[in-house]
Amino acid sequence: MFHLGWFCNFSNPPWSGQWSSTEGADWPTGEAHIEFARSLERACFDYVMLEDSSMVSDAYEGSSRVDLKYGLYAPKHDPMILAPALTDVTTDIGIIATCSTTFYPPWLLARRFQTLDHLSGGRIGWNMVTSSEDRAAQNYGMDKLPEHDLRYDVAGEFVEVARQLWDSWEPDALVMDEETGTYVDHTKVHRIDFEGRFHRSRGPMNMVASPQRHPVLCQAGGSPKGRDFAARYADTLLSAETHSVEAMKAFRDDIRARMIGHGRDPDELKIMFITQPVLAETASLAEAKRERMLAGIDARIESSLGHISALTENDLSRFGLDDEFGDLTTNGHRTTLADFMRAGRTPREAALGWSMKNVRFVGTPDSVAAEMGEVMDEVGGDGFLITGSITRRFVDEITEGLVPALQRRGLTRTEYGGGTLRETLREF
Repeated sequence: MFHLGWFCNFSNPPWSGQWSSTEGADWPTGEAHIEFARSLERACFDYVMLEDSSMVSDAYEGSSRVDLKYGLYAPKHDPMILAPALTDVTTDIGIIATCSTTFYPPWLLARRFQTLDHLSGGRIGWNMVTSSEDRAAQNYGMDKLPEHDLRYDVAGEFVEVARQLWDSWEPDALVMDEETGTYVDHTKVHRIDFEGRFHRSRGPMNMVASPQRHPVLCQAGGSPKGRDFAARYADTLLSAETHSVEAMKAFRDDIRARMIGHGRDPDELKIMFITQPVLAETASLAEAKRERMLAGIDARIESSLGHISALTENDLSRFGLDDEFGDLTTNGHRTTLADFMRAGRTPREAALGWSMKNVRFVGTPDSVAAEMGEVMDEVGGDGFLITGSITRRFVDEITEGLVPALQRRGLTRTEYGGGTLRETLREF
């Protein structure tokens, strides 16, 4: 068996086209995401991972035109505020929200996630990001981001502070002893007195221990520094290394070896490979559907170039569409830039290749389910992270078409075990 999650954000669903959502202006209420989360829970998904960013990008052309025209990085609302709305209307599925170690103080983040863990009954997770754009940093009063690897050093210390704060109350500190009139046993609440290179915190936390003690920790970095960070701390890891089964297996083997090096059991971390299945009643219809996804080629190219420009802060509009790239570097998403460059030698080739990079499985629900099972067998585990629009049509294709086909093969769960999100992830 393998695990299923879904990668999305608190942003606008597709708003134009025949099968697009009618909620192009109403999504900020959260109702579209509430309906979406309920559908995933009926299909027994492990979790929803809510991505986030903190900017309106003007990396492409030196203007926000492309970012706002295609809704790339804005509008986007705070996933941490959406999370309790989703856990309030569900009972088992986990919700993972993104927050940056570069912009949040450790105390504030630790307290908020501990509160969410209580409110959700132990179903909350934190996607640990270091952020990747100077434009985001400038919204928090910084001139630019620290250097890529240094951000991970800061993040590692940040997580150490948070974990100590979460552990500062022993699980049985709340005694409510009527005989002595004692609500909390002060001997079971401990200062942490953390003094690090980047962070300081006296502690203790001013909250009782939550159901999971620590929220589930999620990470998405693919660079050597990011991989090591995940191997040290994460419970689940998102990977875009899906261009070949060999690459997927090599990535998983590398992470598991790093975990062993850090003294961790590699089965404690579930690696979820990002994919966007294309489904239809027949193989030929599915292939035709994939071809239609390439319609509006000019818009797709411009949108992809704008997306990569924002992630890497390279203005790709300065290249002719059929010119070969020069050397590109970034202080942002290094793995994404490498994936993009691998997709083609020119902006046109790379944009089209990258825009379809998650489209690996194309066919009927039964054929795609069989292929996903074969890939997991070769890779060794642990699961897939579905991505794509949260329109009713696409969500139903996955939850009412693909998932039942997976369940019939015994590949994904048919019911929850009733535990916390961490227990759900470690159930198999």
